[in-house]
Amino acid sequence: MSFLFGSRSSKTFKPKKNIPEGSHQYELLKHAEATLGSGNLRQAVQLPEGEDLNEWIAVNTVDFFNQINMLYGTITEFCTETSCSVMSAGPRYEYHWADGTNIKKPIKCSAPKYIDYLMTWVQDQLDDETLFPSKIGVPFPKNFMSVAKTILKRLFRVYAHIYHQHFDSVMQLQEEAHLNTSFKHFIFFVQEFNLIDRRELAPLQDLIEKLGSKDR
Repeated sequence: MSFLFGSRSSKTFKPKKNIPEGSHQYELLKHAEATLGSGNLRQAVQLPEGEDLNEWIAVNTVDFFNQINMLYGTITEFCTETSCSVMSAGPRYEYHWADGTNIKKPIKCSAPKYIDYLMTWVQDQLDDETLFPSKIGVPFPKNFMSVAKTILKRLFRVYAHIYHQHFDSVMQLQEEAHLNTSFKHFIFFVQEFNLIDRRELAPLQDLIEKLGSKDR
């Protein structure tokens, strides 16, 4: 799936986070891609036998970051300060940004601004070798799981915003199959390891149930 970002690029589109070739994580990513190719997403998200859970979650988190980054990159021209003056997922859900360090008190901001903050923050976590070690044998920190859960919870909000506010644009671009497959993979993954609180998933609960029922 390749997109030409020349005409559509904006500062929100982050550079792709690459997993170093030849590393064990790269092998895991290839395994994930191969099982995804089989079409059985429930099976594709399961922890491969003998593998470390933290490492599996790390590899998939990087992959979801790249996917969401790419999907959002295709609709940035429709997601503007004017069209999306608040970061929302439908009329009942509004998100305010705080990262606990630079912005301690949640601030209300437009969707493009929020997503820019969010993606920059996620990228900083992924680039932090103490949190996401890329070298073999370097242990994951004790707080890794809580950091991964926060990242995935926030990435979910980008899917929720795209579905609620920009699905028409996604349809015009004929990207809906790509978006649905990516989201379904994401949801099956977070459900498999119980990574996002059910309350957080509420904005897309109907869609989640629909995707799940098709796969039983």
